[in-house]
Amino acid sequence: MSAEPSPGRLSFVTLDQFLAQLPPELDILHDGGSGGELLRWVEPSELDDPTPYLPEGEFLLTAGLPFQGDGGTPARVDAYVKRLVGAKVAALGFGIKPYFDAVPPELIAACRRHELTLIGIPESIPFAAIGLEFSQLLESDNARVFRQLAETNRQLMRAVLSPRPEHELLAALVQKVPAWALLIGADGRVRARAHAAGGSTGVEHSLLEPMLERLLSGRGPRVEMDGFEQPGSAMVFGHPLRSTKDANLGALVLGSDTALAPAQNIVVQSVVGLLELLVRQRTSGSLAPSQLATALLLHPESLASGGTRHINGLKDLLAQSLSSTRSAPLRVVQGIKVDSPDWPSGDGPVREVLQWRRLFDTKLVEITDYGFAAITRLKVDDALLADVEKLGWRLVIGDPTELTGLAAAHQRVTSLRSRVQSSGRSARVDEVTWSVTGLLGREAGTMLAARLLEPVLSLEADRRDALLAVLRGWLSENGSWDASAKVLGLHRNSVRRQIGLVAELLGVDLNQAQVRAELWIALQYADDVVAGVSEVS
Repeated sequence: MSAEPSPGRLSFVTLDQFLAQLPPELDILHDGGSGGELLRWVEPSELDDPTPYLPEGEFLLTAGLPFQGDGGTPARVDAYVKRLVGAKVAALGFGIKPYFDAVPPELIAACRRHELTLIGIPESIPFAAIGLEFSQLLESDNARVFRQLAETNRQLMRAVLSPRPEHELLAALVQKVPAWALLIGADGRVRARAHAAGGSTGVEHSLLEPMLERLLSGRGPRVEMDGFEQPGSAMVFGHPLRSTKDANLGALVLGSDTALAPAQNIVVQSVVGLLELLVRQRTSGSLAPSQLATALLLHPESLASGGTRHINGLKDLLAQSLSSTRSAPLRVVQGIKVDSPDWPSGDGPVREVLQWRRLFDTKLVEITDYGFAAITRLKVDDALLADVEKLGWRLVIGDPTELTGLAAAHQRVTSLRSRVQSSGRSARVDEVTWSVTGLLGREAGTMLAARLLEPVLSLEADRRDALLAVLRGWLSENGSWDASAKVLGLHRNSVRRQIGLVAELLGVDLNQAQVRAELWIALQYADDVVAGVSEVS
């Protein structure tokens, strides 16, 4: 039997450790396989049924009084042992004398049948000596564990100060706790993972979704539990990471085949606390945004005229504000509330700012009259877009850019905002056709056509279509009577007469370039208006 725990692991006294400290005269009559389990206490008892008074992991001692008389029948002995196993007793010690000269064979058989570790204790070793030995060993082991915990805390703090603190924290955790570990972001995606060398790497992410949904939607401190058949995943624990206002910022998920020892749980709780601090700092506690804002407010011209060293300094501050690197691409995102333009009562915009910081993993968020604007390093994939739209928002998602291109990127995003507001559908800058009709969008375009062309569109179909065709042909040829007559297959005087009629119906001066431009744009959507009217009628 090994007297020492596995290197690097934290635990209290196991049955194997304890037996290794006892005199060699003890006789292990049956090894039930519980040597590696934690031993809570050593307790003598001569009750027929001591289980109501026994904590889990007990080393029970008896001189055999329960097996005197009728209690020694095979059935009564079997029931006794079965009750101990049900109470998760770690081992049974049987003392020779004064009631028995040897361990009853019925007891040995029952312990083998139910896999309970049975130890014969000679008369020369009093029960009190066994209890005292356990107390001394437990005291020395506690001191060892405290030393290990102190060293573990130093290791965790070094991880927090490293360039990749979240990854290093998980790596330090799995060195001390026999588990695989996942750090989950508020969006349900894996941000970091770790596992012991040669150990299980965890389960498929889809299997964790029910647990993650509970973790990310619940309130207050809690632990969610689950279990899977995959190696190293019989027991899976989920710990939420929470903001100071109890918003869910993510979760730590651990998987193991065995329950964690108390000291190991202390390490887990320390890591949970440090991860919460890191996540809170990433979304609300950094000094980088204020330094960046001060530099740009006092020296706005520095983006265009600043030297390389100054620009790189700004890029570093920007990267810290986005949990990113200096060279990573950025995106401008604008959010428009489509269900209600008003902020909710209570926490007001403060909670909204924290929400967008968390979802877009950035500290650079601005509350605006239309909703919000943010700068993020995220690509804002379809899954994240769907999460935001479930909250009643629509997004304009910018194309990749860098620090010096942010202003232009913001202008491109802003140019699409009215389209999103009118259509109620999110848009991506890099998926839009950059033309007047592409930027205007179908909804706004049909509104424009219906308003400008209404007197013509209200005519009978044959007359309407003929006038629209003449107007489209004339405008396409820049108002040339001869060229438009040739395109339309009409006499130039006929074209002149019908264009005059259109100008009269619309009440506009077709000699003005702006009027011609607006009508040309409106004509691109005229067919959609006609089709819509036909569907209604």
